[in-house]
Amino acid sequence: MAIERTWRKSSYSGGTGDSNCVEVSLAQDALVRDSKNASGDVLAFSAPAWRSLLSWLA
Repeated sequence: MAIERTWRKSSYSGGTGDSNCVEVSLAQDALVRDSKNASGDVLAFSAPAWRSLLSWLA
């Protein structure tokens, strides 16, 4: 069964519906996509890899 995904826009984009930025969907993993091309390719990260990326960026 597919996981229902909820996408959030980056807070750096201002979070408005008309701005272009990246979106992330967090469930059992982390998916990242370009908000201008929501049906395009996504980057997939395992939960540990996503946490590692965020700690490295902080």
